[in-house]
Amino acid sequence: MKNLFRDNRLKFNWQLGLTLIMLFGIPRFLVVLEANRTGNYNFTSLIFIIMWLTPFLLLKKEGRKMIGITWTNKVQWLVISFVLGILACTIVFFLGYYLYQDTIENWFVYISNSYGNIPINELTGKDRHIFFVLFALIGMTFSPIGEELVYRGLIHQSFVPGFGNNKASIFDSLAFATVHLAHFGILFTDGYWKVLVVPAILWMTLMFLTSRLFFYCKNKSESIYGAIAGHAGFNLAMTYFIFYHIIK
Repeated sequence: MKNLFRDNRLKFNWQLGLTLIMLFGIPRFLVVLEANRTGNYNFTSLIFIIMWLTPFLLLKKEGRKMIGITWTNKVQWLVISFVLGILACTIVFFLGYYLYQDTIENWFVYISNSYGNIPINELTGKDRHIFFVLFALIGMTFSPIGEELVYRGLIHQSFVPGFGNNKASIFDSLAFATVHLAHFGILFTDGYWKVLVVPAILWMTLMFLTSRLFFYCKNKSESIYGAIAGHAGFNLAMTYFIFYHIIK
């Protein structure tokens, strides 16, 4: 079989998958935790950009096609995926609000702290809408493209030869859910760190299920762009809820 990697020593296997999980997951985890403490998220964006580039640096054209970087004739599924992402986020939002209201145990309330570098609660009318559009555009590009290319692309395909598509999705979804504990679950609040065990488990479960949804979108669209569209829809809805329902 023709080698799919630029470096002939590499191939898709669980060892590569585990290496990629650690290589991206550990720095990302630590950088997000530090960003939650300092309010500086610049390095987080840098990690997403590196994620964007990685498949193009590692893979030949055939390899990129194998992980789903190919256009699809099922354009309707890109739209459906985007809507499914919005619906998934809506469920996540209302569940968090139903269980924890406006407290710090609500995942989106804590995540909204990352918007603290602008006085959203002081913005009204047009100004709030402008900042919403800016944050939405960032949220719909940086992490959806970077994370999907790596998690639903490279990491997923690394586990496929040994475990098949469905189990590979379970592995990449577990990795995806675990790294998102840095966004919520391990909290920096009132000057110290704490772990919210039950909310963290719920958040991880929701992120795991959301990740599986993105895998479904990839399969139905027959392209990684379906997963990216679903992820972008989720982040758009999250930004909307934070701007217009949490930060008032």
